[in-house]
Formats: sequence, structure tokens, C-alpha cells
Amino acid sequence: MNITTDSVQEVWHKLDDPGSYEWWYFDAEDEAQGISIVLVWFSGFAFSPYYINHYEEWKSGIRADRPHPGNYAGFSFQLYENGRETINFIKEGRDGLFDSFFPEIGIRFEGNAFHYDSQKDEYRLTIDFAFPARRKRVQGAFSFRPRHRFDYSRDKSPVADPAPRLQWHLSVPKADVDGELSIDSEQPVSLREVRFRGLGYHDHNLGTVPMYESISRWYWGRAFSERFDLIYYVIFLQGHKSAPLAVMMLNDNQSGKKKVFDDVRITENHFTRGLFAPSHGKTLGLQTEDVSVMVSHNDVLDTGPFYLRYASMFSMTVDGYRLDGVRGISEFLNPMALQSRILRFFIASRVWRDGKSSVMYSGYNFFKHQYNWLNRKIF
Repeated sequence: MNITTDSVQEVWHKLDDPGSYEWWYFDAEDEAQGISIVLVWFSGFAFSPYYINHYEEWKSGIRADRPHPGNYAGFSFQLYENGRETINFIKEGRDGLFDSFFPEIGIRFEGNAFHYDSQKDEYRLTIDFAFPARRKRVQGAFSFRPRHRFDYSRDKSPVADPAPRLQWHLSVPKADVDGELSIDSEQPVSLREVRFRGLGYHDHNLGTVPMYESISRWYWGRAFSERFDLIYYVIFLQGHKSAPLAVMMLNDNQSGKKKVFDDVRITENHFTRGLFAPSHGKTLGLQTEDVSVMVSHNDVLDTGPFYLRYASMFSMTVDGYRLDGVRGISEFLNPMALQSRILRFFIASRVWRDGKSSVMYSGYNFFKHQYNWLNRKIF
């Protein structure tokens, strides 16, 4: 397991091992308007039921053709408004929809792309996609300008360890984000323009085998405050009975000092689960000699059989300085759920596979569209 902030690692790694994956994640919030967005580009969509089915059939000998990540590339865009998901778009497709700007940093999937301008130290994101299932077209452009970065590297994979390669690359812990979003709806007919200004985050992950073969569970989160910015990353590896791999990165906005803690004790409390939500701790504690953090997973923004996204509340003590009530974003992932064919059947309701019709996908989005329309009529 590697953790790095080296910008060289942000380029596309051209992984071709069966089940391998790579994604680039951008997350931003306009607190004044109560709007947040998430954009992710995938080379090998790690959560695709189609990719996983192909991998398992190949591994068991049912299929002879190897599952190549290039045939399961994808892009996702989520829009949350006042704690409620209003757009949840995920599309994957065969080879040809995905491209990179290699050797430069940048990825494209159909009309959706990001590119890093090293001269300006700026990420430019553009989106342009049709969402037929919700009768919408979404277009926009965003600028991510890093406020600061960390300089850190850690490799927890012993030389003799045959475990698959995993890497978390923290690209941008905090960024100023500006952008515009246009949402064109067919029913009811409307054109909505959104001007976005807020704070964002960007990271990059990759692995050489399906996640459920290497990861047991995974917590991640970030919180920005006037005094401190905090990023945490906690991963429980498959087959490892020892403590999880955990890292906290802290930026003191007053002094400008940055600290990285990689000897972090973890406590999970108040375990809960939903009908289709994985079991997880509603509170997460992170402790070092100098820093103590408690994360309360409060309001659910997105939920699924293997994934949860929360608007969370952070309390922290740093070198004796106490700070409560800091708002942030947290996520929980349990890849083990991806092994279930029944749950993969339901996951397919969220994924538009290019060139493949899906009753689950059409049905889910029809009812979701009607539900959102009814809510607008009532409220």
C-alpha cells in the first residue's frame, strides 16, 4: 500500500491487469448556496457490476477473454443541494470513450475532461453530458486552484509481500473552486444556470485487482475551518489482522505549518447499517500523541450497498487547542458487498452501460425523476 503526494504519480498509469482500476476524484462545496459537487473519471470502473461479473467469469474459466479496464472506463457526476441528491449520473463504456493527455496530467471521457495547467497551477474541468433517463443535459466548467499541498510518501508494502499494489495519491488537499453549471431539463421544460464559488479537494486512487480482493473497509474525510484543515484516510486491508493503515494530514491556517501523522489509533463506535447500506461506525475516532479527532457521520448525502457519503461534524484537539462543530465531508466504503451478485444487480440501477439496455437502470431513474418532480411541486 503506497501513499504519496508526488505530482508525477497523477498521470494515467495504463494499468491492464484484469480487475485493475484507477480514478481521479474532484469534490467541491459552495457553502453559501448549500451546493456540493463530485466529479470522478475512471479507467477501469472499480464499482461496475459489469466489470466485476466479467472478471469473476474469466477467473472461474467461464469466459476466456480477459477483462481489460479500458473496456470499463467511466465518468460520474453528482450534485447535492441542501443535503439532497439532485443529480446522480454514472456512465461507463467500452474502449474509445476514454482518453488521456499523457504524458501530461488529464483525462477525458466523452465530453467530460480535466486537464492540469502546470504554468498556472490550475485544474480545468469541463462537463458536457446528456442524461436521457432523467431528461436532462448538463454542461459546465470549473477551475480548481490549489491553496496548498503536502510533501509526503509512505510505502507499507514489504518487499516480500505478494499483496496487490494499492496507491492513494493526495493531489490537492484544498483548492479554491469557481465554475458555472447549466442544467437543461425537458420535463418540466426549464434551463437553470448555477454560478459556483467554494472550496474543493482532489485525489487519485489505483489498484491492480478488484477492491474486494484487497480492501476490507475504508474511511475517508476532510474538514476545512478557519484555523485547521484536516484530511484523514483509514483503510483496513484484506487478510491483515493488524491495525488499519491510517494517516491524518493537518494544515494550520494560522501558522502555515503542515503536519502528517501516520501512527494513528482508530476507534469505530455506534455501528449501524441500513437495508442496502453496509455496516459501519457512526462515529470514528482518530488519536495521536498531539491530535485527537472525533468524526460524527450525521446527515446521509448518498447511500448504496457498498458506499455511504455523509455531511459530518468534526471535533478536534490539536496541541491542547480545542475546536468543535467543524463541518466536513466523510465517506465509507465496504468493497466486500461487491462480491454479492444480488447486490450487484441493484448497483446496476445506478450505472448507464453504453450500448446496453437495463430495466433496473431505466426503472430506478424513472421513479427518481418522478419523485424529484413531485417534491418540486409540493415544496
